This record gives sequence, C-alpha cells and structure tokens, in this order.
Amino acid sequence: MKNQLVQPFSTLALRRKPGNKQVAAAVSPTTEMIPLVYLDGLCKEFIEGGQARSVLKEVELSIYAGEFVVLLGHSGSGKSTLLNLISGIERPTSGTISIRDVSLTQLSERNRTLFRRDHIGFVFQFFNLIPTLTVLENVTLPQELAGHDARSTNAAALKLLEQVALADRCNTFPDKLSGGEQQRVAIARALVHDPMLVLADEPTGNLDEETGNRVLELLLDLTRRAGKTLIMATHNPEIAPLADRVLRVHEGQIINV
Repeated sequence: MKNQLVQPFSTLALRRKPGNKQVAAAVSPTTEMIPLVYLDGLCKEFIEGGQARSVLKEVELSIYAGEFVVLLGHSGSGKSTLLNLISGIERPTSGTISIRDVSLTQLSERNRTLFRRDHIGFVFQFFNLIPTLTVLENVTLPQELAGHDARSTNAAALKLLEQVALADRCNTFPDKLSGGEQQRVAIARALVHDPMLVLADEPTGNLDEETGNRVLELLLDLTRRAGKTLIMATHNPEIAPLADRVLRVHEGQIINV
C-alpha cells in the first residue's frame, strides 16, 4: 500500500489564534531572548551597466527560534536576495549576518558553504534536484557530503520520504516525478540533516494552486513538528495568515505588516 502524506494541519489550525498557547510560547520573543538570525545594517548592491543598483538598504532584522516568518514582495523586490544572504550563498555589500553565535560575514566562502550544508535547509522554487540521482540519492546527498554514516543517512532519508509519501519512489529519477512530487523530495532533502534554520524561496511558485497548497501544508507541518525556524519568501499574500510574523520587502527596506 502506498504511503500516505503526514496529516497536515488545516489552514485554520495554522492561523495564529490568541488562545494558541503552544504557538505563542514558541514564537513570542522577549527582550531577554537572543535571536537565531540577526541582520545588522545589511546592504546589498549589484552592478548593472556600470551602475550600482541597491537592492537592500540598511536592513535590521531579528528572527527567533521557532518562528515562521513570511517575506512578502513583488518580483525583484529583494526577497530571494535576502534569503541568499542569510544562507551565505551571497555576501552583503556591507553589514553583518549572524546565525546563533556565528557571524556569516566573517566566514570564508568555503566555511559559509560548510555552515550552510550542516545547519541550513533550503527549498527552492524550481526544486534543484540532480537529474542523474535517484530520489533517495538526492535526499541523502547533504549527509553524504558531510561524511555521515551511510546506514544512518539512508534511515533518516527513508523516514522523511515516508512522511512525504514518496518512500515507494526512492529509486525513481526526478524526471519521472510530477512537480509536486519533486518539491516534496526537495523538502525531504532540506530537512534530512536536521537544520536549525529552513529557508524557502517561493516553494509553491512553480506549482498549480491545489498542489501548491498540499506542498505548503506539508512543509509547515514538518517544520512545526520539529520546532524549526522557517523563513519563506513569497509574492502570495494568501500565505501571510499562516505565519507568526509577516514582513514586506519594499524599496530595499523591511517593513512589518
């Protein structure tokens, strides 16, 4: 019998409610709390046609453990750039990025890559699966690159594939999967190494509405169950009510919604 998707929270259950003490306790920061992610004076410029174009300007932002934060903004507003900076894929023009007690801006490119591999999960809009690897091999890749034991790595990957209802497709190649199935594989890959932070860049943007809703509920369910911090960039305002906090990226600034 085929695996069943983990039972996702309903949309209503995911919405913040005054009486939802469990969620409130997990995401209500106090002045004594130390942020998991801290951005200080973050700026990013790109050179286009010999001219400097400023994408992010003096961004100050704290994100706390257990939060689900949505970044809203139109295409080109800087949402993806912000996620790439937080993950260490790109370096800021100026300012600092700290994750827990590590300053990403002081790390070399190699050490940023190693930090991202070990501590950050990234879900991309276009899945970014490796076509020559099977579903199982795609999911286990981050752990294998980190030198983890193959047996425990396979066990963790198979458990996640069962949770996303794809354990029976573990030997299938990505081109045989639907878009929704590929994104579920990408979610399993992003979580297999138990990251402290999960970043999602338009994770439903390449899917139809029904499939996108199923993928979104699955992603939120898996990250909530594990107490993960999730930062999601989207242009879809319908996702906003599901978040603990909503921020809008506008003209290089971060605005609380």
